[in-house]
Parts: sequence; structure tokens; C-alpha cells
Amino acid sequence: MTHGSATTHRTDAGPGRAPGTAPESASPAAADADGGVPQRRLLRTEIPGPRSRALAERRAAVVAAGVASTLPVYVERAGGGVIVDVDGNSFIDLGSGIAVTSVGNAAPAVTRAVQEQVARFTHTCFMVTPYEEYVAVCEALARLTPGDHAKRSVLVNSGAEAVENAVKIARRATGRDAVVVLDHAYHGRTNLTMAMTAKAMPYKTGFGPFAGEVYRVPASYPLREPVPLTGEEAARRATTVIEKQVGADQVACVVVEPVQGEGGFIVPAPGFLPALERWCREHGVLLVADEIQTGFARTGAMFACDHEGVVPDLVTTAKGIAGGLPLAAVTGRAELMDAVHGGGLGGTYGGNPAACAAALAAIDLYEREDLAAAARRIEALVVPRLRALAERAPQIAEVRGRGAMLAVEITRPGGLEPDPAETARIARACAAEGVLVLTCGTYGNVLRLLPPLVIGEDLLLEGLEVLERAILAAG
Repeated sequence: MTHGSATTHRTDAGPGRAPGTAPESASPAAADADGGVPQRRLLRTEIPGPRSRALAERRAAVVAAGVASTLPVYVERAGGGVIVDVDGNSFIDLGSGIAVTSVGNAAPAVTRAVQEQVARFTHTCFMVTPYEEYVAVCEALARLTPGDHAKRSVLVNSGAEAVENAVKIARRATGRDAVVVLDHAYHGRTNLTMAMTAKAMPYKTGFGPFAGEVYRVPASYPLREPVPLTGEEAARRATTVIEKQVGADQVACVVVEPVQGEGGFIVPAPGFLPALERWCREHGVLLVADEIQTGFARTGAMFACDHEGVVPDLVTTAKGIAGGLPLAAVTGRAELMDAVHGGGLGGTYGGNPAACAAALAAIDLYEREDLAAAARRIEALVVPRLRALAERAPQIAEVRGRGAMLAVEITRPGGLEPDPAETARIARACAAEGVLVLTCGTYGNVLRLLPPLVIGEDLLLEGLEVLERAILAAG
């Protein structure tokens, strides 16, 4: 197969077909999840093309320099597993807007629901005149989140806002102040969530001072443990630090990502999360699961906590909840959520009706199309290929992840020294060939794969071929 600026690469998997699904068995929702966008990789110009470069000049004059972009192309349309730029270049999307467009970027069921809602009304503020859509989303969250206890939810706009509200609720319900987070954690960009986030650059540098009463303890990072630890041993190390340096009776909550996202798609050792849950129960500490990136079928279960049967007290969600529209939530035990006084939770735009309509349509797709199974099929396709590649590519230290939340950690061959330059080179090489791959990690040395759950199998495999060539073309 040749590759060049005018080469067309097509897939015959069919628009939006879930990986592993035969053409004749594709469901109606999966079959048109592309929103009419041809599911192919196509490069018409250099990257970025002339229209994208012209838009970049306009951007430089009016957009703050602190806002960065991974790929310097400007999107005209997107759907299924493809992003099309203003120059007509079509990219295989292995990023999903950072795990947001799991049901596709223009899923017809979602766009129809939004169109119907905005034709009725766009906003009233739920705190002024409420509406059914908000209630229906909270009902769905009560049904889907881990545990069969009575639950309540509050809807907000972003993941960081959800985390802040979870901390507020935990402090109010327990009467305690301390918040415990893990090394390598990422929880947002507000003042409190920056304090909770581990990585300094680019998230925290120069933005302090930060909120107080936030304490960091060791996470479970199996690849980088000096001595191998079981999940229970890693949890005991963390809780010992809490007991010695904070005091268990001072802790309102422990906030954890079941799979750490920005920190490097770190899957903790088995038993780590259940052991933390037990410790929290024993000491009256609330366990908050930050499922903002892992939630809604991304890891092959509706929520990542489900893999080990962990039932948190509070769950924060966002990203994949609403098919691309801004919506987030805190869902928790009824008695905890109701410990907050009337008016203590909410916000002008929280639970916007259009976003709620999108969420209801997206949630229906997750369940009706069993997109958790699609995520597991993606894992089954991708992980063996990447592990076989690791045998040929000495810079691959580890292939890890769950479902359609997968990662490749890049190091200097022969050890575990992070190699962020090589990681960036691989991502740039993929972009030049029409494949969008994101990076992450505390050390900037992790390639992360977050394909839409409705991506066609052939399109996914073609993207992997490009990634493999980029990795093997070591700098």
C-alpha cells in the first residue's frame, strides 16, 4: 500500500460498525452512527492544509496562547470513527475528543434528540423552573451507576465542576475537611481540582496558591513499582500514609480514578480498589470514584468500578455521558447527597435541557447497542496486535488498559526511562498519515487510544497499521 498526500484509504467495514460485527448483523444505530460522514482515511493536502493554516493565523490574533491543540487542523465535520478537516482531509479518530464521542461524533439519535429539544426550549435554569429531562437523566444515573442503594444526582457542566461538588458533598456529609488523592491523578483545572491533580506542567505551573487540605498518597502503578506489590499491598501503603500523615478521622473522602487517565492510563493492580473501599468503610471515609473518563462503557463495563465490584459512595461522570454536549454529574448515596442544604448545589447552566436530551439518547445507545461489548471487542482486536508489536519495538515498555481505553508506554530501550520525545514523534507521524493519536502520562511518554465505540473494525485496524509503522520507524 502506498501512502502520499493524494492517496485514498477506504474501509469496507460500513459506517460506524462496531468492531467484530458482521455487515449483515449491524444494528440500525451502529450502522448510521457516522452521521453521513464517509468512513475512510483520505489525505488531499499536506498536514495542515492551506485552509487550516489560514484559520491558524486568525486564531493567533484572537485566541489565548494558553489554549493548545494536539492536531493543527480545523474540523468541518465528523462522525463514526472519522474527523474531516476544512481542507477535505479525513482522519481516523483514535481520540474521541478525549473519550467524549463514544457513540460517534454525529450519532443521528443524539442529534435528533437535541434538535427536538432546542425547538421546544433551550434554557430555563433548573433552579428556577425545572423540566423532565433533568429528572430523567438522574433516574438513568441512579439505575446505571454501581450499587443498588437509593441514589440522588446533581447535574453540572464539566468534569472538574463535578469533582468540586463531590468534595463539597463529602465535606458537608462527614463534617471533615481532608481530601485524599493519588499520585498521577488528574481531576481538572479549577483551583481545587488543580490542587488534586498531580502533574505540574501544564496544569498547575504558575497558577497557585491552591486550595488546602488536599493530601497525596502513592498509587498502584505496577510497571513502575521498585518491588512488585499486590493490589492489597499497594492499598496498604497508601492507607498507612493517610493514617500517619493526615489521620483517618480527619478525611472526608478519598478520590480515585479507577483507571488513571491523564496520568498514563494506569490500571491498578487487582485488589487495589476493593482494599481502598474496605478501608474507607472501616473509617467512615467516603470513596469517590472519578469515572469522568472511564464511565459509560469505555472500559468494557458501564463503569470501571464494575470490573472489581467496587461500590463507591459518590461517582462523578462527564465526557461520554452526552454524545459530545457539555454535561457532568455527581451521583451518590441518597443520605449523603441530601445532607446538603437547599440551594447548596446547582448552577445556572447545570443540566441544560439540550445536553440532557443528548444524554438520554446516548445512554439509550450504550444500552440498546451494548457498547460495553463493543469496547471489549476493541480490546480483543487491539491488545494482541500491540503486544506482538512490543516484541519487535524495544521502546514499548508496556501495553495496558481496559476496553477501548488502551495505552502504550514508551521508554528508552533497555530500561524504564521515559521517552517523551519519541512518544511525540510517533504521534506526529500518525497525524501526518491521517490518524489522530493522543499522548498522556505524568512523564509525557504514553500513547493513549480512545476510539469511538462505534468505529468500524477495518477502520480501526487501518489506524493500528499506521501506528505500528510509526512506532517501528524509530527516531
